[in-house]
Amino acid sequence: MTTTAAQVSASIDALERQFDVIAHNLANVSTAGFKRRCNSFAQAMAAQGGAQGTDGAQSAQGPVDFSQGTLVQTDRTLDVSLYGKGFFVLESPEGPCYTRHGIFVTNPNGQIVDTMGRLVAGTAGPLLVPPNLDVSDIHIDNAGMVSAGSAVLGQLRLVEFADKENQLLPVGFNCFRAPKGVEPRAAESVVVRQGYQEASNVKIIDELVNLITVSRLYEANMKLMTVSREASSSAIGVAMG
Repeated sequence: MTTTAAQVSASIDALERQFDVIAHNLANVSTAGFKRRCNSFAQAMAAQGGAQGTDGAQSAQGPVDFSQGTLVQTDRTLDVSLYGKGFFVLESPEGPCYTRHGIFVTNPNGQIVDTMGRLVAGTAGPLLVPPNLDVSDIHIDNAGMVSAGSAVLGQLRLVEFADKENQLLPVGFNCFRAPKGVEPRAAESVVVRQGYQEASNVKIIDELVNLITVSRLYEANMKLMTVSREASSSAIGVAMG
């Protein structure tokens, strides 16, 4: 099948967007709880045998890979990680959002918040640390129950989306929102680990291989574009005598 200039141009545009995805993955290799974007476009193009003119617009943005990241011990009281399927819930003016980025602090009101100041949701509302309590005394068990000594401060609200997880929409700052019609449910099997951060699930070697693949495909498509333009110029020259 003849490759048209429009098809090659579409492929180049999609490869440029995929390059941005890979660069974003690599930039977040050290971001706690980060979930990489899959490089489905480069893999599909490579499977087709290299630079094939194709409409890559639909596949340039791969799905989010929600696979588990390695748990890294920090021993910081409000570093909280999740092992298994699930998300922390953060309250924001735009509504709830969901994250695996469990690096928390307390705000001036004593509420537990994320690093952007959004409230960390508990099952019965925001989690409040009394002013007479030292944060280092807080204990968070494997079910997300937050306590200090004999005083229970609340329980982390942990949710999951089962087979609809891939419908979550990235909204920046390591967070996701659920589209209309997709509702969370209480996480059933996730384990909470206090004093740990979940590392990014980006694998540097894999991303570098993807980067090389995209770069080669981009170069090949640019050559096709050049050949197409030269052929068009020759045809115009012949037509004009």
